[in-house]
Amino acid sequence: MKNVTIYQNKKVLVLGLARSGMSAAKLLNDLGALVTVNDGKPFEENSEAQDLLALGIKVITGSHPIELLDEDFSLMVKNPGIPYQHPFVKAARKKGLPIITDVELAYQISEAPIIGITGTNGKTTTTTMIEQILNQGLPQGQAFLSGNIGYPASSVAKKVTKEDWLVMELSSFQLMGIDTFHPKIAVLTNLYDAHLDYHTDRSEYVNAKWHMQQKMTATDFLVLNWNQNEIQQLAKTTKAHVVPFSTKEVVLNGAYVLDDWLYYQTEKLMPVQALGVPGKHNVENALAAIAVAKTLGLANEEIIQTLEKFSGVPHRTQYVGQVAGVKYYNDSKATNILATKMALSGFEKEKVILLAGGLDRGNSFDELVPDLCQLKAVILFGETKEKLAEAAKAAKISCIVLTDDVSTAVKEAQKIAQPGESVLLSPANASWDQYPNFEVRGQAFIDAVQTLN
Repeated sequence: MKNVTIYQNKKVLVLGLARSGMSAAKLLNDLGALVTVNDGKPFEENSEAQDLLALGIKVITGSHPIELLDEDFSLMVKNPGIPYQHPFVKAARKKGLPIITDVELAYQISEAPIIGITGTNGKTTTTTMIEQILNQGLPQGQAFLSGNIGYPASSVAKKVTKEDWLVMELSSFQLMGIDTFHPKIAVLTNLYDAHLDYHTDRSEYVNAKWHMQQKMTATDFLVLNWNQNEIQQLAKTTKAHVVPFSTKEVVLNGAYVLDDWLYYQTEKLMPVQALGVPGKHNVENALAAIAVAKTLGLANEEIIQTLEKFSGVPHRTQYVGQVAGVKYYNDSKATNILATKMALSGFEKEKVILLAGGLDRGNSFDELVPDLCQLKAVILFGETKEKLAEAAKAAKISCIVLTDDVSTAVKEAQKIAQPGESVLLSPANASWDQYPNFEVRGQAFIDAVQTLN
């Protein structure tokens, strides 16, 4: 960890705990800051606040009193999940209080260079692919996962050395709170409409993503999805060295698909079919990972071996196993229509039984109809099962089954599936009608598959 002295005896307010807030508070305390933590959860229910108090850190819980901002704070470190429209945050901004997130702190203390990955879809898979390739092929040091992938950046940054790499998944929420943050390599997987309930509009969302490269220079590498014209236009505004990837055209200065093979520049690496995970979106993710690895000079053999063995990230088109010749895939992270469309693109549809359904947010599923065409069957559950059944009828699917939940859907799928076919959980809906989160829903699928015989 770098010897950072700028926080000594400075009053810093940490707003919101959870993992990133807890990590930031401890780090700032270690750096000599006078830390105050403010979290909405009552103290008696707040084990994190209790732990911090035991360390001598001041904690204020149960509410966000505006008068707290009358103290002479130099900085606020905000939990990324708290929106900027929150009254307390708006009041802090009105006072001119600088606001950062813990990824900025991580950059300030990290001895290791950073590979930052952001985008609407594919962040976690691409981040994991990169980490696994680097740990297979780096001649020295180690790659460490961090950031939005579940490992607080400011905790991981404490332990890395100059020989290591910090592979950091970054959300738009986190990127709105950076200042000096400067990755050596950055990846933008794609841009679609998302999180517009958090951001004031799409422009703010895109700007947050693009903010990642603000400090990059011509000696840094920016890996961009060349399939999207919007990103091509953004590329004209960066100082970084752009490395494109594309599934639609040959980009000789980057990574691309040609005749169902993955290439980097003029090097022919591996067939698309050899990837360990299916789907057009995973081809894009793999191309981005290849571009990063080749930029670092890693050997083709190490890249290929890793991507062939890559079985996916939990709940993201994750291969669960095979029962009686039928393959089962867990894509519980598909909490919207776009994610399910992308998942289906990786399969021979006539050999797929789709499991879908979940929280009813009031939308129809008309745009999913073309992607449902030719599926062998759909098995539907949750609040949206009737709506999805209408879409399946419009797609002329002959076998439509309505059932209770994911576990019963797996049992219904087994009755229909034949050897050589696939059962895909890709719900196209959030989980909150029946499950606390998509991870619990995905685990219910895995557990149900493991009971089959």
